Amino acid sequence: MKVLILTNDCTGLIKFRRELIERLIEEDYKVQVSVPEGIFIEEIKSIGCKVALNCYLERRGTSIKKDWKLIRYYVRLLKREKPDIVLTYTIKPNAYGGIACSLLGIPYIANITGLGTSIKNKGSLRFVALLLYRIGLKKAAKVFFQNRENQEYMDKKHIVTKKQSDIIPGSGVNIDKHCYEPYPKAKFPVVFTTVGRIMKDKGIHEILEAAEKTKKKYPDTVFRLIGDFDENYGETIQKYERKNIITYIPQQPDIHPYIAESHAIIHASYHEGMSNVLLEAAATGRPVIATDVHGCIEAFEPEVTGIAFQAGDALGLSIAIEKFLAMSNGEREAMGKAGREKMEKEFNRDIVVGKYMAEIERILKKGRHYHNYNEQ
Repeated sequence: MKVLILTNDCTGLIKFRRELIERLIEEDYKVQVSVPEGIFIEEIKSIGCKVALNCYLERRGTSIKKDWKLIRYYVRLLKREKPDIVLTYTIKPNAYGGIACSLLGIPYIANITGLGTSIKNKGSLRFVALLLYRIGLKKAAKVFFQNRENQEYMDKKHIVTKKQSDIIPGSGVNIDKHCYEPYPKAKFPVVFTTVGRIMKDKGIHEILEAAEKTKKKYPDTVFRLIGDFDENYGETIQKYERKNIITYIPQQPDIHPYIAESHAIIHASYHEGMSNVLLEAAATGRPVIATDVHGCIEAFEPEVTGIAFQAGDALGLSIAIEKFLAMSNGEREAMGKAGREKMEKEFNRDIVVGKYMAEIERILKKGRHYHNYNEQ
C-alpha cells in the first residue's frame, strides 16, 4: 500500500513526523513525500521515502495564479503515483491537496496544525482561508485537530463536523530524543530562552518589553531568542542586543541543548495548534512561562509545570517572570519534573503515531471492503 504525504516544510516533517514515517515503512507501506526544497531532504530520503520536490508551494503567498498551479501539480502527482491514502499537513496542502484528492476519489487524512494568522485576524484573508478549508476538507476521511478550540471553531463554521474529526495531542514529543536533563545547579544568573519565529503573533513585542523591564531590576538575567525572522525585525533585535537586553541566536537544527541550558522557556504566542516548543521544554524538564491561549495551555499546568499569562500582556509577562525569579531553585526543578511526567503520560509521540496507524488501517480496510463488494 502506498502513502503520500503533502506538507509545506521538510523541517517540520523530519522533526515532528519522522516516527510516523518510520512506523509506516516498518509496516511495509511505501511512503512518498511531496515537499518544497529544504535542508532535510536528504535525511528524508535516507529514512526510505521517495521525495517529489514541490516547486509550486509558497507558504505565505496569496497569488491565485500560483495556487491554481499548485492544485494542478497535486492532481498530476496523484494521477502519476496513485497512492492508496494521502496525509496532509498545514493550510495549503490541506486545502489544495484535499481538493485534488476529492477530484480523484482518493481518501485523505488532514491535520490542522493551527488555524494560523489568516483565520485569527479578521479580514478578506479569513474569508478566503475558510472557503478553501470548506472545499478542501469536505471529503476528508478524517481531520485531526491539535486542540479542542480549533475543532469547535471549524464545527461552528460548518467546515468540519465533530463526527468527521478527532483530537490528537499535537505532534506529540519524542521523550527519548528530548530526554530529561538535570536542572541547572546555580540559581543565578537565570537563563530564559524563547524558541520560534520572530514575529508579532509569537509575542515578540511583549518579550522584548518584559526583558527590558526585568533587566533593570535583575541585570544578570539572560534572555535568549532563537529563530529566524518572519517579518522585518532585524533592526529591532540588533537594537536590543546592543543594549544587552537579549541575546539573539539564529535558528538551530537541534534546540535540545539550548533548552537544557535554560532555567525556563518563555512562549508568548497569540495562537497555536499545539506548541511543540512547550512540549519539548517540558520533556526536557524545564518549566515554561507561556500564554493561556489554546494550543499552549493544554501543554502545561499553571503553578504546577509552569506559569501562565495573557497573550499580548507585556506587564503580565513581567509579573510572571518576576514570580519565577522569586522561586527557589528546588521549586523550579520540581516544576520541571512535573512537566516531564505530564509529557510521558499525555504527549508521548507514540500516542499520535498509534492514532494515525489505526485510522489509516480503518480507512484502507473500508476501501478494500468497498472494492471487494463492487468486484462481486
